Amino acid sequence: MTRRRPASRKPHRSAATPTKGPGRQNAGRRAPGRLRLIGGEYRRRQLPVLDRPGLRPTPDRVRETLFNWLAATTPGARVLDLFAGTGALGLEALSRGARQAVFVEHDARVARQLADNLATLGATERGRLVTADALAFLTGDPVPFSLVFLDPPFRQGLAEACCDALEDGWLAEDALIYVETESVLTPEVPVSWQLHREVRAGDSTGRLYRRHPPGARSPDGDAC
Repeated sequence: MTRRRPASRKPHRSAATPTKGPGRQNAGRRAPGRLRLIGGEYRRRQLPVLDRPGLRPTPDRVRETLFNWLAATTPGARVLDLFAGTGALGLEALSRGARQAVFVEHDARVARQLADNLATLGATERGRLVTADALAFLTGDPVPFSLVFLDPPFRQGLAEACCDALEDGWLAEDALIYVETESVLTPEVPVSWQLHREVRAGDSTGRLYRRHPPGARSPDGDAC
């Protein structure tokens, strides 16, 4: 996951400019240069991160919290990492047993580095990179994913637009969706999404939703 969120005023960016991770964007700070994977097959592997304005991996603490929540669902998951940036979340999911991850990143230079990192890990068969605008990608032919990471640029109204677009065939019936936004915003999400967990770090809040379409069975076997 990649974060581009200056503490003051964010520069204008297109819908696909990468930005990710709670508390990972601070004005005037340089990218740390390395992404450290914290669990699973690639645990402790360190990967280069481009020195791009605001491009920083999601902090270890936030990733660890999130993947503790996802421990039972990540193995075998089909993952979509929108606004991928460094790909920290998608790569962590692959490390922890996800069957496949699709990374969508608009910035060509950032995408090339992510492709190199997938190759370094030997994960090119399970990790697929798409260099595209996230919303444009979601207008394509949908394939359902069981786990989605969504962390768009702040203050551009992209979170809700992407959430709505994901409902057009991109989500498995019981998908989990992690949405990260500025803390002052509580995004409106589809009525079939139920808030499962929430974490705040710096100026960002991450919310994990579970999808329960009308008529679907809840975990206790009752119809929703």
